[in-house]
Amino acid sequence: MTEYLDLIMFAALMVAILSGFPVSFSIAGVGILFAYLGWMLGVMDITLLGAMGQRVFGLLSNQVLIAIPLFVLMGAVLEKSRIAEDLLDTMGRLFGQLRGGLGISVVLVGALLAASTGIVGATVVAMGMIALPTMLRSGYDPRVASGIVCTAGTLGQIIPPSTLLIILADVMSNSYQQAQYEQGKFSVEALSVGQFFAAAIIPGLLLVGLYLIYILVLGVIRPHYMPPAPSDLAKPDRGEVIRAIVPPVLLIFAVLGAILGGIATPTEAASVGAIGAILMAGIRLGINPRLILIGTAALVAVGILAGLFPVRLQRNDLGFGSYVGGAAYAVMTLVGIISIAYALNAALRQKVLHEAVNSTLTMTSMIFATILAAGIFSLVFIGLGGEERVAALLSNMPGGANGALLFCMIFIFFLGFFLDFVEISVIVLPLVTPTLILMGHDPIWLGVLIAINLQTSFLTPPFGFSLFYLRGAAPKEVTTGHIYAGVAPFIGLQAIGVLLVWALPALATWLPAAIF
Repeated sequence: MTEYLDLIMFAALMVAILSGFPVSFSIAGVGILFAYLGWMLGVMDITLLGAMGQRVFGLLSNQVLIAIPLFVLMGAVLEKSRIAEDLLDTMGRLFGQLRGGLGISVVLVGALLAASTGIVGATVVAMGMIALPTMLRSGYDPRVASGIVCTAGTLGQIIPPSTLLIILADVMSNSYQQAQYEQGKFSVEALSVGQFFAAAIIPGLLLVGLYLIYILVLGVIRPHYMPPAPSDLAKPDRGEVIRAIVPPVLLIFAVLGAILGGIATPTEAASVGAIGAILMAGIRLGINPRLILIGTAALVAVGILAGLFPVRLQRNDLGFGSYVGGAAYAVMTLVGIISIAYALNAALRQKVLHEAVNSTLTMTSMIFATILAAGIFSLVFIGLGGEERVAALLSNMPGGANGALLFCMIFIFFLGFFLDFVEISVIVLPLVTPTLILMGHDPIWLGVLIAINLQTSFLTPPFGFSLFYLRGAAPKEVTTGHIYAGVAPFIGLQAIGVLLVWALPALATWLPAAIF
């Protein structure tokens, strides 16, 4: 029995998580329990757990993962200040008169919110409370309406900036370095978050295209499923459309452009996104738009001019022009700080900031607690010989490298029925991805394939998180059966997306190769 202790450990983890016990405590508890059991049975060296301190320090000093709370804060501010609701309402009125127009607007808004917030729960709940009742009043089939809302909300996992992609970038980079060490290379290359962001853009847009094609085709084949919105739904004027769409789009370009253009690291770009979201919220909460626009323009000007014409006041050979430039930068920075202060004050008075920070702390704590607990679990799993078992299993899989990848994708897909993407990313992927990379798979392409697969885990019953989010926000006439039936076609579209990226690797590898 001792030779199968690693498999028993993994099975025990599934039981502990499905029992409803908090995930991070389940992972750490099972790891410690089996570490003690393995030590008592003489099949594990308990001193291996001494490496846990180094792992904790590595996690807390990881510059990549610092971007997670900043991106979460950016999304939380946009959600709590109701900017996302304004966007959804405007787009719904813009496309509502078309057959399937409300469904199209929900998908497009989901893509925009994915690129500006990256928070699945907030997007699904917002669309479930605003768009779903409107779709039902327009005569949409409850299954179609709930499926569109659920699926559009999950785009936040594949369209950057995404928490999933940040975690995947860290996991895949570590796996790639481990694979290089095993190949005898000691001058190893690392992978960046920016590469994964670039790699996910085209596949993310591909999924959006698949959803839109499905909605348009369904509108032709089953027109009674998606009738036009009521004629009394007022169409927005050009000014409303610009005010709703332009700010999020500018924020997306600022964040992703800074990362993909090599201007800023993901952490720096995430801080820019958080400040941009706070400024946008200031306008929504009643602050004079001119003050916010002047402050934003001043901050943008400082960023551009300081990069082109840097001023280093600590030097001894500065001329008059340098002092004038330094003073101008200081004034522009002060103007920007004043506009941020006004926006923060408005957010604080209307309790938007409190709710956003609370949401950020909750989600960030959950993610980091799970990663820390997974460190304990993986150390014990390795100590019990699980890593060698996984490597041998994949190496001996029929079909070679493609057979091993197919097995892993199917395994991850079924794990998604029961586990969250964070748990799969930090527990399962470090065990299988080094071997897959050693077998010849491109790590960036592999990461995007896994990301699309993990996105599907939000839609798969019985524990898909999007299903629970919508169940809590949906009207009473929408049943759980409607939601499950509605997401089924979109799970099939997700599978088509995976197959397309598998068959055409350039969809994931071309853009990062062109940029980096």
